[in-house]
Amino acid sequence: MNSVPEALNPIAGFEPLLQAPARLQVMAVLAQAQEAEFARLKEITASSDSVMSKHLAALSDAGFISLRKAALDGRQRTWASLTRAGRKVFDDHVAALQRIVAGG
Repeated sequence: MNSVPEALNPIAGFEPLLQAPARLQVMAVLAQAQEAEFARLKEITASSDSVMSKHLAALSDAGFISLRKAALDGRQRTWASLTRAGRKVFDDHVAALQRIVAGG
């Protein structure tokens, strides 16, 4: 058992699901925007359709993002947005990374 108080533990709040760079990028984009379209997230992360689908599914299954689908210009489109829980997890994860980098 770790005897370090959580406030002093540099990895408190570190979220293993966000270790994948593309997932962290998606969360960072969504933290700055109300929502983002699948194609834009795919472009930002330089991911293929299938890889982006898997990343979004993992984040959605964890409850970190919500997905909305709608037709636009005759095509089915997907938009992602952070959930409240996702915002907290992202903020906690970023804080943990900052403590780690600071040598905490």
